[in-house]
Amino acid sequence: MLRNYSNSRTLGDNIRLGTLTAFTAGTINVASLLIFLSFTSNVTGHYAVFSAEISKGNWTQVAVVGAWIFLFFFGSFTANFSVINFNKKSKYFAHAFPLVLEIICLLTVGIYGHFYYQKTIEEAQVMVALMLFATGLQNGLTASISNFLVKTTHLTGTTTDLGILASMFTQKRYRKNPELKARAKLLSSIMVSYVFGAVFSGLTYYYLEFSVFYIISICLVVVIGYDFYKIHLRHFNTQYRYSRIYKKPNALAFLYDKIHGTGEKVERKRTEKSKLVLEEKMT
Repeated sequence: MLRNYSNSRTLGDNIRLGTLTAFTAGTINVASLLIFLSFTSNVTGHYAVFSAEISKGNWTQVAVVGAWIFLFFFGSFTANFSVINFNKKSKYFAHAFPLVLEIICLLTVGIYGHFYYQKTIEEAQVMVALMLFATGLQNGLTASISNFLVKTTHLTGTTTDLGILASMFTQKRYRKNPELKARAKLLSSIMVSYVFGAVFSGLTYYYLEFSVFYIISICLVVVIGYDFYKIHLRHFNTQYRYSRIYKKPNALAFLYDKIHGTGEKVERKRTEKSKLVLEEKMT
């Protein structure tokens, strides 16, 4: 999900990334709405509030909402900064780092809300700011590594694109276009996953309260852990193949043999093959 970048990504990579992160975005948004009466997965409404407060001359509120908008922007900036600057050193680290920051923000909100929250306006404003930074990180990351195909913290663009695709599919030539069908599948999966996350948050919040942020963090850990497993499994297999080709046993190859018994199978096949060759020569 995270290790592939831009045009090297497959539809499956984008769908897995989109569905899991859209689920977390929907969960975050509804949880923040129920707790703080504020949306945190997008800033469209905050721009409207920002403008309205300017017209009223309520400069304290202008500063607060302006800070919220900036933090969403800064989250997106940080995510893309990580992708473009650390990509050459470690593609996995560059892509996982923004999600680690998001997890830290969400766990901070969950732990503080669970043990210390006194329901003051100031506390709510700070926690909304943290969640906006977190969703900015997520949206910036998914857009950056998917070449702007995956955006999961809001559905305005997704719904617009799906409407356009639906109108195009009224013509046969567009219905047969594999790129358009793949795009529709991706957007539909993001929309369904976001709604499912929002419904899940609404149903479970009254039982879990701030613990819902722990569940969201677990979902993001799954995203990070999946690629960590894939990368190391691939490295494991590469080391094993290297040892077999060049006949230079190493610790990984030895461990692989012990787990899978592959070395014995290879030797058995070689022995059987040698016997067959000898029998053919003798006949």
